[in-house]
Amino acid sequence: MEEIRELKERLEGERPVEWEALPDIGLYMDQLISYMPRQLIRFDDREALTSAMVNNYTKSGLVPRAEGKKYNRTHLAYLTAISDLKQVLSVREMRTLVAIGKNVGTSQEQYDYFCRVLDQALDQAAGQLNEEAAEEKLPGMVLTYALQSYAHGLVCRRLLEIMAQKSGCADLLKGGKKK
Repeated sequence: MEEIRELKERLEGERPVEWEALPDIGLYMDQLISYMPRQLIRFDDREALTSAMVNNYTKSGLVPRAEGKKYNRTHLAYLTAISDLKQVLSVREMRTLVAIGKNVGTSQEQYDYFCRVLDQALDQAAGQLNEEAAEEKLPGMVLTYALQSYAHGLVCRRLLEIMAQKSGCADLLKGGKKK
């Protein structure tokens, strides 16, 4: 099917830019909002990111506050990851992951790791797609991907709970603040 071939090509070819390719000048909110769609794979016309979303992510501790009114590479990296991860993790779960991640490396190291793992996941998903699948096979393919997402989500949430307990961030998952 042509649509599946196009999907596979996008999964294999579209990626967020590397750290060094992120703008190294501060961006105002409207520039940030117009930049972010090129960081994400989208199949609809809905806004990928709004100023209200950015403000909410900042208030919830997912994204550092803007420097003055400008956003830098670190902000773009966080917003790229959050825009992808929000498809499978709650804000509370992402906040816990961010809190734990701050002890793992610099923003650049975290973003580079995120991009590598995203590359692998997108390549794996694309590799499972059968471009020759007949239309009647689509419901089974949808069910397969949905159940894989469910199973991976179970593993993800449990690992996050384990990490949160070991790092002292367990109250973040319950809605509290890190002490």
